[in-house]
Amino acid sequence: MLSLRTSVIGPLLTQDAVAKAQDTLALNLELPVDTETDIALPVGIPGRPPKPTLVSPKAIKKISLITTEGRAALLHALAHIEFNAINLALDIVWRFSGMPEQFYRDWVRIAKEEAFHFTLLRDHLVSLGFDYGDFDAHNTLWEMAEKTKDDVLARVALVPRTLEARGLDASPAVRNKLVSVGDREAGEILSVILKDEIGHVATGNHWYRWICSQRQLDPISTYAELTKKYDAPKLLPPFNLEARRLAGFEEAELRQLVL
Repeated sequence: MLSLRTSVIGPLLTQDAVAKAQDTLALNLELPVDTETDIALPVGIPGRPPKPTLVSPKAIKKISLITTEGRAALLHALAHIEFNAINLALDIVWRFSGMPEQFYRDWVRIAKEEAFHFTLLRDHLVSLGFDYGDFDAHNTLWEMAEKTKDDVLARVALVPRTLEARGLDASPAVRNKLVSVGDREAGEILSVILKDEIGHVATGNHWYRWICSQRQLDPISTYAELTKKYDAPKLLPPFNLEARRLAGFEEAELRQLVL
């Protein structure tokens, strides 16, 4: 019988980016979850199209936002983040058994929201005369998924609470840049995404603390240990402390950021 956890494998393996988003949006949150079954590793995850070409982050060319191509390149980078975020949310659902039902429903809901974000950005990109795959991209988000594939605690600590939380910090400045060059539609899209991403990071915070409680671990010292063990990127200012508070970071954690 199809369960919520097995239903995510189809979209996860889908190579076409637009179809992946559509298939994710069509997932049925009312399916039974089946929390305990260990699902065999699907072959070919994550499914991704032949383009964009994946390169080192340092190899990504910067193009002036004054030009349409420059705005498109930035929107493409954001769409690629959302594409990876779809895969990340789908992956955590099938990969880790033994969590409460709500854990899986939360991440399928998040996958659907990431698919919506990808669609908004890709549609706007198309309106500028470009499409997803037209620019190079990097694979940093999925690389962390690979590093943390054997431990759900590390996954929720270092993907939503670290890499995706960096988006909370960066989003206001990126939005302001796009609006400053006249792209108000992009600014509105980023406002929608920021609001939703606060909720996504909050979900990561909730489940991180839940797992720490189950394992009788201190959340703050454990996070420091995990960032070192998995070589997570160092978080750099400026920090969007307001958004981080809304996402459930505690004051003790925020003080660590600004030391």
